Amino acid sequence: MSQSFEDVDLQGAVFWGVNLRDATFRDVDLSGATTHHVLLKNVELDGLIDRLVVNGVDVTDFVNANDPWQPLRGMLEPTTADGVRAAWAEVEAVWDATIETAAERTEEDLNRSVNGEWSFVETLRHVVFAVDKWFTGPIMGGEWQPLGIPNTGSVDFAWPTIDPNASPTLGEVLAARQAQAANIRSSLGALTDDDLVRSVEVLENGTVAVLQCWHVVFEESFEHRRYALRDLAQL
Repeated sequence: MSQSFEDVDLQGAVFWGVNLRDATFRDVDLSGATTHHVLLKNVELDGLIDRLVVNGVDVTDFVNANDPWQPLRGMLEPTTADGVRAAWAEVEAVWDATIETAAERTEEDLNRSVNGEWSFVETLRHVVFAVDKWFTGPIMGGEWQPLGIPNTGSVDFAWPTIDPNASPTLGEVLAARQAQAANIRSSLGALTDDDLVRSVEVLENGTVAVLQCWHVVFEESFEHRRYALRDLAQL
C-alpha cells in the first residue's frame, strides 16, 4: 500500500528487504546514505552531488562537470560570508537572464498555468514570499511584500501583510523583487562570518541560524527558477 512520509526524521534508519519501486523522494537529505545489493533501473537522481560512488566508481566529477545547473547548484550552501555574497551574485545573474527570456512572452502567457503549476508571475511571487520569510523578516526585521504567495502547505498560516486576494501585474512583481535585491545587496556588504551563526526567529519554522536562512533563500531561488524555465519552454 502506498504511504506518504512528510517531515519525518528517519536519520539512521535501516531499510531491509523494502520495496521502493516507483517511490518519489523530494526535498530529502540523503547525506551519508549507503546502499548494498540494490536494483536500480530507470532511476533519476537530481540534486547537489558531493561525492557519489557507484559500484566502486567515484562519478562525482563527471556528474558535476556535465550538470547544466552548475556552478550555482554547487554554491547553494556556502559556509562563509564571502560564499554567501558569491552565491547571491550568481542567483541575481541567472534570474536576470531568466526574466529577460520571459520578457519575450506576452503578459497573458506569463500569467498562464502550465500543467496545473504556478504561472511564471506566480512563481516570482512565491520567490518574493520566500525571500521575505527567510531574509526580510528574520534578518532585517523589515516589512513583507503583500503580493507574495506562500507554498500550498502554509497558506493558512497568519503571514504578516500578505494579501491573499492580490493580483499584481508583472511590473509590480518585478518592482518588489528589485526592492528585495537592493536590500540584500546592502545587507551583504557588511555581512561577516560571525553574523552567520546568529540565531533569528523565522515565522512557522522557529529559531534558525542566519546561515540556514541564506541556504533556504538560495535553494528557493534556484529550484523555482528551474520550474520557471521548464514552464516557459512549454508556453
